[in-house]
Amino acid sequence: MKALSHIVFFGSDAISLPVLDYLHSEASEWCHLRAVVSQPDRRQGRGKKQQANPVAAWATQHSVELLQPPKPDAALAEWLIREKVIASLVMAYGHYLPRAVRDAAPNGMVNLHGSILPDYRGAAPVETALAQGDTETGVCLMEIAEKMDAGGVADTEKVRIDSMDTSVSLRAKIGEASVPLLRRNLSKLMAGPLDFVPQDDAQATFCRKITKQDGAIDFFLSATQIDCRLRALTPWPGNFFEHGGARIKVGTAKPLQIDVSESPGTVLDCTEGVTVATARGAICFHELQRPGGRMLPASDFLNGYTLPVGAVLSSTPSMPLQVNGSD
Repeated sequence: MKALSHIVFFGSDAISLPVLDYLHSEASEWCHLRAVVSQPDRRQGRGKKQQANPVAAWATQHSVELLQPPKPDAALAEWLIREKVIASLVMAYGHYLPRAVRDAAPNGMVNLHGSILPDYRGAAPVETALAQGDTETGVCLMEIAEKMDAGGVADTEKVRIDSMDTSVSLRAKIGEASVPLLRRNLSKLMAGPLDFVPQDDAQATFCRKITKQDGAIDFFLSATQIDCRLRALTPWPGNFFEHGGARIKVGTAKPLQIDVSESPGTVLDCTEGVTVATARGAICFHELQRPGGRMLPASDFLNGYTLPVGAVLSSTPSMPLQVNGSD
């Protein structure tokens, strides 16, 4: 029986798990997942204990060799060559991949990128698509080039964005959509380098890294825009507004397309959630959390916190997640 060709997967984020399951099960008929390369364990949580990321944990659970170099380097490239790895797959790995590593496998290194390129090159394509109010996104199978996310595209799988999607649910959809994309292309990749169609750089858009401060709510946006950002930034970094020196976190919310004459940030009603005026319409917060507390239904939150109708909440100007150039 002929030995199966070796493939290596680079990744660190849970979005990659459906691809790993596919490589380990269905795809094992024509390729062997030789190893997983992932970021080193990090100190996380309140106890700051060393924890493996989801991809590293998957590799351990499935008895797949796990490599966690601080940074991919020439030693890793030499290992890939020595182990006769024919191709490498990357999804949400989180490290720059030097040319020696990219070129180590004869059939190439390909990336699964969570947008329909050339839209949303960069660090947060899933969250940016949500924040922009898009109704469709997808995942591309692309070559890795020197310039970030600028390589040619071999194939794309589209994904619908629903009105209730958050970054968690949309990332799950994109992870699942990566599997049919690989079904169409993995056997081709095992046979030789894929054919890639160059991107039109003139049509490229870019997205930046998200920071904790991006969670500050800007009531001078429309209710629809605020809702899109709330869902994009759930669960991280989370969303909040300032009131009386306290940072109030926001859970679920709903935009209301109503006529509002009050200034943005004005509390309009507290009967069925906390309804706040925006630049166009209003946003109703159904869950709120004060410092040191738990996320509560708005009615329970208001039992222990005074937020009167007519109060004006502070508003922090938001920075778009889509930017004009690459980082």
